[in-house]
Parts: sequence; structure tokens; C-alpha cells
Amino acid sequence: MSVTTDARPFSATLRASTLEVHDRANYSTYMRALLGGELTRQGYAELAVQYYFVYGALEAASDAMAGDPVGGEFVFEELRRLPLLERDLAHLVGPDWRETITPLASTREYVARIREASAWAGGYVAHHYTRYLGDIAGGQAIRRLLEKTYDVAEAGTLFYHFEGIGSAPRFRDQYRAKLDNAPWDEAERARVIDETRVAFECNVAVFEELATRLDEFRA
Repeated sequence: MSVTTDARPFSATLRASTLEVHDRANYSTYMRALLGGELTRQGYAELAVQYYFVYGALEAASDAMAGDPVGGEFVFEELRRLPLLERDLAHLVGPDWRETITPLASTREYVARIREASAWAGGYVAHHYTRYLGDIAGGQAIRRLLEKTYDVAEAGTLFYHFEGIGSAPRFRDQYRAKLDNAPWDEAERARVIDETRVAFECNVAVFEELATRLDEFRA
């Protein structure tokens, strides 16, 4: 019988185990510039473009996972972002946005990783957790910044609107309870932690590639 020395709920272990790479994503050069109000609206729009491709892959994975006894517990229609991103991009890029946007190389790799990892419920959850819980929490600061500093409200910031989930703290608590109760043994939990780190690294890679274009994006 395997014995674990970590008596914390799995959600707490997952958060602690990924904190370093989580912080690297949050404090990347690109995100510091965005949150510092240093970019043009195009500088933010390019991030929204990359999210469109990422969420296209993630929400296709959600559709495929809906009937899974473990992964299906993490499929929430009220979290779906793709329709909101489509409306944001029509506003930020223009009516021909579908013909003009392209994914970065790092975004293509991120999308490929989501598709590969989502063959397993735990891998799907790792990417789902990394994106959606971050958007619900830290994304609200970006929403306020876009409205105040970049003069973007409603269309343009819809990606960060989560009215459908009700109370955000209560929703996060319910989500963490699902993580704690998922029927993963210690080896599977370790795999989820490893894949969550990979998911954060994918985000870091996108931010780093966007940062190479900061001179183009600066206000």
C-alpha cells in the first residue's frame, strides 16, 4: 500500500505544486506591460486572438469529454468562452477577423498539447483548471483594466464576463471540491500536477512570444 505524506486536499496540493510556474505566467514581460497600461488596443487584441485558438481546442475537448465519468464533472456550459471571444474579436479586429487572424507558433504547440493531453480525463482537467480558474480570478483585473485604461467595454471584454456562474468564490469552492473528490490515485494525481505545470508553461510560451512584439504593441 502506498502512503502519502501530504494530508492536504488535492486542490491545495495542486495549487502549491504549480505556484512557481503560475507566477511566471502572471509576471511575464507581456503581462506586466498589459497590466501597466503600456500597450495599444491591438496589443491586447493579439492576446485575444491567441485565446480564440486555445479555447477552440479546449472547448472541443470539453464536448468530447462530456460523457466521461471523471472528465464530464468538469464540463460546465456556463464557462464556455468561444462565443464570447468571437464577439470580442469582431469588435477588436473587425468583421473580417476570421480571415485575418493567425495563431503564433507557441499557440499552435499549446493547441496540440491540449488535444494530446485530453485523451485522458486528468490531462483535460489539468488544462481546464489552468485556464478557467485563472480567468475567473485574475482575469477580472484585466477586464477592469481594459474598461478603464484601454477604453474597451462590453464587446471587447466579454471573454472576462462570468455572470453565468453566479458567485465566483462559491463556484471556485465547488470546482476545488470536484478536484478533491476525483477518483485519482496518487500516481494519477502526480500526472495531473505534471500536466498542469505543462499547461502553465504553454501559457508562458505564448506570453514570451507576444513579448517579442512589444515594440509593435506599445502605446
